[in-house]
Amino acid sequence: MTHNNQELLTLLDTITTLRSPHGCPWDKKQTCNSLMKHLQSECDELLTAIRNDDPNNICEELGDLLYILIMISEINKDLGLFDLPDVIRTINEKLIRRHPHVFAGQAYESEEQLAAQWQAIKAKEKKQNSV
Repeated sequence: MTHNNQELLTLLDTITTLRSPHGCPWDKKQTCNSLMKHLQSECDELLTAIRNDDPNNICEELGDLLYILIMISEINKDLGLFDLPDVIRTINEKLIRRHPHVFAGQAYESEEQLAAQWQAIKAKEKKQNSV
């Protein structure tokens, strides 16, 4: 399976168009708060699809959830707070930081040790972010 960045760019263009002055009134008026109920609904629908082991429905619900997540990101971009590249960079940096056994060659002996290491790194991040 290969990654096709063009599909993501096309989706971003579609959402930008929906939120543009000539776009959809519903999409244009959404806020983070107004999307909360839709976010919850899409998460619930995805969980149901996973429980039902329904790959086609999982794919569809992941798309619905991705749409809501990108909408929230775009709303925050419009507010000058952050954008989707910020979101992607932040999670990528976090994943690399929390997996030193993969990305920094740190040895480990057990999954329990990995879980403890993960929690220690997470606690350190929370402490740094609260300063």
